[in-house]
Amino acid sequence: MLDGYLAGLENFLVAAYQTFEHDVLIIGAGGAGLRAAIEASAAGVTVGLVSKSLLGKAHTVMAEGGVAAAMGNVDDRDNWRVHFADTMRGGQYLNRPRMAELHAKEAPERVHELEAWGAVFDRTKDGRILQRNFGGHKYPRLAHVGDRTGLEMIRTLQDHGIHQGIDVHMEICILALLKEGDRVVGAFGYDRERGRFKIYRAKAVVLATGGIGKAYKITSNSWDCTGDGHSLAYHAGAELIDMEYVQFHPTGMVWPPSVRGMLVTEGVRGEGGILTNKEGKRFMFDFIPDNYKTQTADNEEEGWRYTQGDKNARRPPELLTRDHVARCIVREIKEGRGSPHGGVFLDISWIKQKISGGEEHIKRKLPSMYHQFKALGDIDITREPMEVGPTTHYIMGGIHVDADTQMSTVLGLFAAGECAAGINGANRLGGNSLSDLLVFGKRAGEYAAAFAKENSLGAIDQQQIEQVTRRALEPFERSANPQSEGPYQVQKHLQEVMQHDVGIVRREEEMQHALEEIGKLWERAGQVGITGTRDFNPGWHTALDLKHLLTVSEAITRSALERKESRGAQFRDDYPDKDDAFAKVNTIISRDAEGTMQTRLESIPEMPDYLKKVIEEMK
Repeated sequence: MLDGYLAGLENFLVAAYQTFEHDVLIIGAGGAGLRAAIEASAAGVTVGLVSKSLLGKAHTVMAEGGVAAAMGNVDDRDNWRVHFADTMRGGQYLNRPRMAELHAKEAPERVHELEAWGAVFDRTKDGRILQRNFGGHKYPRLAHVGDRTGLEMIRTLQDHGIHQGIDVHMEICILALLKEGDRVVGAFGYDRERGRFKIYRAKAVVLATGGIGKAYKITSNSWDCTGDGHSLAYHAGAELIDMEYVQFHPTGMVWPPSVRGMLVTEGVRGEGGILTNKEGKRFMFDFIPDNYKTQTADNEEEGWRYTQGDKNARRPPELLTRDHVARCIVREIKEGRGSPHGGVFLDISWIKQKISGGEEHIKRKLPSMYHQFKALGDIDITREPMEVGPTTHYIMGGIHVDADTQMSTVLGLFAAGECAAGINGANRLGGNSLSDLLVFGKRAGEYAAAFAKENSLGAIDQQQIEQVTRRALEPFERSANPQSEGPYQVQKHLQEVMQHDVGIVRREEEMQHALEEIGKLWERAGQVGITGTRDFNPGWHTALDLKHLLTVSEAITRSALERKESRGAQFRDDYPDKDDAFAKVNTIISRDAEGTMQTRLESIPEMPDYLKKVIEEMK
């Protein structure tokens, strides 16, 4: 009798929530999520696509400069081998070699595929897809649409995807992944508009949730980049890798304050933009690493010739890797040579002297940048320099996935895009993010569909749903407690701690302080109170995001402490040099049986001989 009653109660609880069933559930509707959805649907399975925001508002649209693919349209010396070698060198050889290989080989096909679906790329004079220079790439490699490439990618993928029969769920926040034993069988979340809980049953789940930028005070990321996928995977038992490697893009807006951190595409430097300090000095010439000196231009004229596609010209120093340029900018600011508002100057207006119709050339090549600065800062970039400074932009670290299938260390759980890791190693080259979305979004969708065909829907754990529901509603119960604080204060304190203690330049004592503060913030987050109802309540949404933000912040800090060296995007002032002991290992984050975060080092898979040969040839 009792067993029958409990079974009936469980069925009632499930029935209380709207339930959806799909073969493949994709969480995240940016470039990776859309590409995964298209591929899974093409395989003949039913697909559900969950978006935290409205469709079309994905952060992919902020990737402006271009998509990296070795098509050789501007310089026919380019090929997958060069792209592979550039990616590995940029990642300080901490990349997973197989992922870097697949990416370099498959990116051109993915770009041509995008073109066939309607993407309107800029063109060479003979009608091929035009490619521009970007930091860390040996040859002009970035296919682009002015400086609106990410927007064109999202438009194209959405227009193509809507004809595939994909079931789209917009403004849905996922609170937890549902498991049966060791396998993921769905997700549990709520809709932001009404606050109603929803169950998503699936045979396979793909995470494509983007980045973690909102863990920092100054970021180019939008409001929804709160590390949801990293956190969901971690709490479901998946491993994270390389979380210490956070990329600070060298150029974000610094004025006006309301848009501080907003991205200024690397395409500005790719088209000839130069960095100067308040003295008018082009300071990047003073900080060229020895291994780059043979590739670097000696003066502005060389840099201009390079950006115009001269195969014999060398690389201007503004196009060194992002971590290096960001640290050089910070050095200028700290030593008192910064701009009036705490940045440096980025000047593209000087090229008017080199070509006729220079103003129109800049507007045509960089339309978004022109309008962005004109509308938000009353600055005409065709006539005056921009003020820029580093901004938290991208995390190389993420969910540990299989290179070929994109499955995580949890059965049935796949990941692609920024929330997955392995391709970038210690530092990502500009433009690789968009080709990463296409290459591994496609693979995640393909293999998730194959997994779904081989498995049935799993059982839903009622107890897990009850626990997640209870915790999600607890902030409402504390609204009357005068001691409870709001979620915004906790979020603001976390962002300040991460910006100051785990930022571009790191030290042991500061990061230990950050860990202590994160521990206190976990306690404070568990006591926040909110008022109002569940109907579109931003305070409640922020309170629920705190778990994700704190999880990724702790993972970043613990990983950065574990790696006692400077390499790629991690610069430790107390360990300023590379250490061979860390040269061939990734930092792994996992969750033990008690729910405690654990850190360990794991050897990178040995590079096959044929790839070693490619590296040697490219040197």
